[in-house]
Amino acid sequence: MRRLIAIEKALLIGHIVSMAFGLAGLLLVVPHPEFVANLPDFGKTFFAWSMAGGGVVYMVLGMAAVAVYAYRTLGVWHWLGFMVPAISLSLCSELLGTSTGFPFGHYRYLSGLGYKIAGLVPFTIPLSWFYLGFSAYIIARVGLSTLALPQWLQNLGAIAIGAVLLTSWDFVLDPAMSQTTIPFWIWEQPGAFFGMPYENFAGWFGTGCVFMTVATLIWQAQPVKLPSQDLTLPFVMYLGNFGFATVMSIGAGIYPPIFLGLLTGILPLILLYNRAKAVASRQTVPTSEVTTLKIPVVSVRGAK
Repeated sequence: MRRLIAIEKALLIGHIVSMAFGLAGLLLVVPHPEFVANLPDFGKTFFAWSMAGGGVVYMVLGMAAVAVYAYRTLGVWHWLGFMVPAISLSLCSELLGTSTGFPFGHYRYLSGLGYKIAGLVPFTIPLSWFYLGFSAYIIARVGLSTLALPQWLQNLGAIAIGAVLLTSWDFVLDPAMSQTTIPFWIWEQPGAFFGMPYENFAGWFGTGCVFMTVATLIWQAQPVKLPSQDLTLPFVMYLGNFGFATVMSIGAGIYPPIFLGLLTGILPLILLYNRAKAVASRQTVPTSEVTTLKIPVVSVRGAK
């Protein structure tokens, strides 16, 4: 167990460091080509590699961190019961979107995010749906489990809130990633929301609801013990990725989506996390104090 926790931490740290490195490259280095020109040959090679594969590294590490966490805290059934539908259904949604325009609008991916499945969707994109979707869902599920609600209502609320948290991340991420100095995707028909069509958000919410619903039904096949006292990794995962998107948006000079994301994503996330943490701490049984009794010892002499 300790080894798994250590692996989780290492993967999470690597994920966050990779995002920070990517931000530095996109916002500080790329706008100043003279800096790259003055690098030694190995520096230029490393920079070229990082720009080509940096996005792949941070998303693979994020997926791995959440996968190990889900396996450790929930077991194989519930880990795969979420990861498989999240990755497969989001991939189907992305393939449909990039080929037909439904349900997100007309867009296409550029380079920098890894091998494209069917020449359309980078393989890393479904991975990000999984690790952000799981982080949002598990915090919503645990937070709602502390309320006196019927189980069906807790499940329904976790699906809806989890999908909202997932979509709120995209509020901030999508405008920046499609309008940065080196965009990772472009909209064929720019929309009214900072270049994005409003249907994009309906697509995000709908896709999240679909795979979270499937995962919820799979989870019902076996009893699940929610990690009410161990939500740090999904909490940090969501905050870290929201922070990445926020810095990207600031670098692109796009601010309103940040405030919208804070209101619909970060605020409910913190409320649910704190609620779960407070209830879990109250349910923890304190170590009982052992009272030592002094028992007098009577000396007994044998009869002569």
